[in-house]
Parts: sequence; structure tokens; C-alpha cells
Amino acid sequence: MFEIMREDKFIKTAKKFLKKHPDLVDKFKQTVLKLENDPLEPSLKLHKLQGNLEKFHAVRLTYEYRIVLVLQIIDEQIILIDIGTHDDVY
Repeated sequence: MFEIMREDKFIKTAKKFLKKHPDLVDKFKQTVLKLENDPLEPSLKLHKLQGNLEKFHAVRLTYEYRIVLVLQIIDEQIILIDIGTHDDVY
């Protein structure tokens, strides 16, 4: 099982995001639970980012929204970095 860590910036952004999108609260919780259990779960669509964000990965919350994260397999940690639309987080 992976340890989920949240940066302060993520907590603030996530609160605003989920307040604006209350219909995605359950989906967000399910996504984080899947990340904890198995970040390679195919339904998460985990993918490595490129360019300025090359040290990060992202998972799909919905078709439009993404969660950006740092995946550290060695330490079994996942650090949540950002949440928002595809254009906002990339």
C-alpha cells in the first residue's frame, strides 16, 4: 500500500476545486483510494509528464480533470501536487 501525501498547495487547491465541483468529491475519494492500493491500476490512466513537468506523473479524475503527482515507488509514497483541468495543471 502506498502512502498518500498532500502538499499544502494541493490541499488549498483541492478544497477550492471540490467546493466548485461537489459532484466530483466521491470520484476524487475513489481515485485517491485506488492510488493508495495500486497506482498502476489501468483505470487511473497514470502517465508520466514531459517538458517542464517531466518529474511528475498525472492520473485522470475525469476526461477533463487531472491530478498531478510525484510517484516514488522506492519509498512507496505518492505526493499529490495539483488538481484541475488538463490545461490548468499542465
